[in-house]
Amino acid sequence: MTPQELASALARILTDIVAARGLDIEVTEQDTQVERPKNRDHGDWASNAAMKFAKRIGTNPRELAEEIAARTAEIDGVAKAEIAGPGFINITLDAASAGETARRVVEQGEAYGRGDALAGQNINLEFVSANPTGPLHMGHTRWAALGDSTARVLRAAGASVTSEYYINDAGAQMDKFGRSVLAAALGEDAPEDAYPGEYIQSLGARVREQLPGLAELAASDRAAALEQAQELAYQLQLAEIQDSLERFNVHFDVFFSERTLHAPAEDGGKSPIEAAIDRLREQGHVFDEDDAVWVRTTDFGDDKDRVFTRGNGNYTYFAADAAYYLSKMDRGFGEKIYLLGADHHGYIGRLTAIAGAAGDNIETDITVLIGQLVNLNGARLSKRAGNIIELDDLLEWLGSDALRYWLARYPADSPLALDGEKLRSRTNDNPVFYVQYAHARTCAVDRNAATAGVDRSTFVPELLTHPTEADLLGKLQQYPGIVAGAAELREPHRIARFLEELAAAYHRWYDNCRVIPMGEEPVEDLHRTRLWLNDAAGQVLRNGLDLLGVSAPERL
Repeated sequence: MTPQELASALARILTDIVAARGLDIEVTEQDTQVERPKNRDHGDWASNAAMKFAKRIGTNPRELAEEIAARTAEIDGVAKAEIAGPGFINITLDAASAGETARRVVEQGEAYGRGDALAGQNINLEFVSANPTGPLHMGHTRWAALGDSTARVLRAAGASVTSEYYINDAGAQMDKFGRSVLAAALGEDAPEDAYPGEYIQSLGARVREQLPGLAELAASDRAAALEQAQELAYQLQLAEIQDSLERFNVHFDVFFSERTLHAPAEDGGKSPIEAAIDRLREQGHVFDEDDAVWVRTTDFGDDKDRVFTRGNGNYTYFAADAAYYLSKMDRGFGEKIYLLGADHHGYIGRLTAIAGAAGDNIETDITVLIGQLVNLNGARLSKRAGNIIELDDLLEWLGSDALRYWLARYPADSPLALDGEKLRSRTNDNPVFYVQYAHARTCAVDRNAATAGVDRSTFVPELLTHPTEADLLGKLQQYPGIVAGAAELREPHRIARFLEELAAAYHRWYDNCRVIPMGEEPVEDLHRTRLWLNDAAGQVLRNGLDLLGVSAPERL
């Protein structure tokens, strides 16, 4: 019996009690969630539902607890339900019921922990979205890890998720990038505002190689040469970014080009930005003043109204942001999640205002998550990219698994300082090694069990009575709720922290309970049943690591 099933049973019991009193009080499973007692002598699970509802029902908490406990004790799989303190209900499962979790996990495999808490939700999750004018750096690394893990967790909870990268491939930064690369390709001195870093020289060399007539074209038509060099360098740099992300085990469903927002429609009609102005004007949110076009975003909580088009006819970044948001609406997304860096606090108000002006519910249809900065002791600045720490260098130094795990291990809104040598260490002080070692240990038990003739031909769950077995089973039972909670709160770090607790429970069990008989002892049902539990622990460790984009090695 899982905590969710127990909460559901308690909700039904309370609903019946309320109905018997002729009261109109709604009881949900959220109201009857159970927790693992700190003292295992108090049972497997504890509920404070009686104290939550006693006053509303019009009775004493302890009296209500006694009524709930009496009915709870009659549930199949519950050994006893006892009252403690002012009205806590301590519930103990019978060994067979608790042990059945091992079979359930093994039989469900990769599906265990996945649920439908967010079923029916169509979510767009945008993250990283770095300018395609240089390599990804350490700041992007954190948003990549968090964003991809968040997408995985949301999908595990039943949501349909499209992970999206917004390519800022329009505007002044692209012109600067093009001038920088063209000068490098032609062997000229770099412009005063050129992008620094040897990667520009490298791009220039590749452009020169792939456009052998560039110098002659530049001599006759500098603008045409700039256009060709800029476009090729852009494609080369974007491909490098995409390759870095794939090696970081980060996958995007959509790479959305900002340029498409400025381009006319396929039928020659208005561009998406022009169409966005018209749509918002029709809804009464656009006004003209001082030779500029404005959106009245203060009506939706923004600190000031925003300019869409300046007097010179040029569109602002806000115009592209608005058109992009409308594109997400038109593509059928309900909630639009933005994962932005620490320097983007100002975007919260303007993006929320766009959502409101577009007719969305700003409470449910848009979420802006701001991540904090990360620094890593021992990391070296990139010689190739100048004064930044490149993702590629971090991957070479630390590996994807360590980076993914550590960056997903903390809430996005907490500043993060990491120790590079600790990330590299193969000790129990390194959480990713500790969790991966637990998984590798389950695989070693499997291999040794096969050699000793222990298989899963028999499963007798009532034999799993050792305290460490009860603890390990309890952790396995919690996993589906952990996934659902992490998805609901958009907090993948909850998965990492759970895995560390599960690994600790597994190691304690491993030290106390043998799967393989000693010496010449015969193979018994207890050994076979424990193999089920071993394999269940390995399965949940794999499932959880996968949600973080981290591998589950069979050997370390």
